[in-house]
Amino acid sequence: MKNKAVKIGRNALCPCGSGKKYKNCCRNKKMEISIREEYKQRYDITLKEPHQIEGIKKCGDLLISILNKVEKIIKPGLKTDDINTLVHEETIKAGAIPAPLNYRGFPKSVCVSVNDVICHGIPGDRVLKDGDIVNVDITPILDGYYADASKTFFVGTPTEQGKKIVNVAAQSLKRGIEIIAPGATLGDIGHAIQSYAEAQSCSVVREFVGHGVGIDFHEQPQVLHFGRRGKGLALVPGMVITIEPMINLGKRDLHVLEDRWTAVTNDGSLSAQFEQTIVVTETGWESLTPYEL
Repeated sequence: MKNKAVKIGRNALCPCGSGKKYKNCCRNKKMEISIREEYKQRYDITLKEPHQIEGIKKCGDLLISILNKVEKIIKPGLKTDDINTLVHEETIKAGAIPAPLNYRGFPKSVCVSVNDVICHGIPGDRVLKDGDIVNVDITPILDGYYADASKTFFVGTPTEQGKKIVNVAAQSLKRGIEIIAPGATLGDIGHAIQSYAEAQSCSVVREFVGHGVGIDFHEQPQVLHFGRRGKGLALVPGMVITIEPMINLGKRDLHVLEDRWTAVTNDGSLSAQFEQTIVVTETGWESLTPYEL
């Protein structure tokens, strides 16, 4: 993909997002299409060069090493701010920067979301209890590159409800990732997640979505976790995105607390999330923040 025009097959999905085949869409306009230029000009999407993907992957390796250290300390009695301290210190020690810290006023280095907190939980004096579930969302910046991933952990002995929502959220991410290939669409990802989660009598949060990442914290495109097959932008090699479905055990409705960050379920039901940073390859996909689902 480096600095070259890529020819599109006549029967391939048109990259303009129309949902039509290329031969029935932009090809008829006699457009000379360079995928890299087209995606940047039309959608503000930066397709990543090989050296950039390597930089993001190196950042992802650091992220996963920190996430594994977090997993080892999760237990009843731990304060959520203890998680923030570990993530902050490990990030700085590696010569990296915690992207959440002071991002649009966020006061901590990591998001820690417990039980009915959907996302953006601010670490503090809250003490984890036996049976809780807790999501830890980490984004370091290493050598100018960003990687973004999260995982939901059990605290002590999980409840039956906790086991269900954590399993459904993990499988939702897995099914979304497995859809990825050149020519698949963002709608395909959303449909795979939504159809699975709702079949398990759970709901998909719609207010928060995945996104492009790598040379900035949040880039285009937005990656919805609900949708219709064949709709939306076509995936192409070099695209780096997060997929991060937030799945509720009850209804999908939410509200944000007075701190203007913490999003919680309206009905008090449990919410779980898993997230990885994924690059679209010539033949499929690769996780740049891999862990087992």
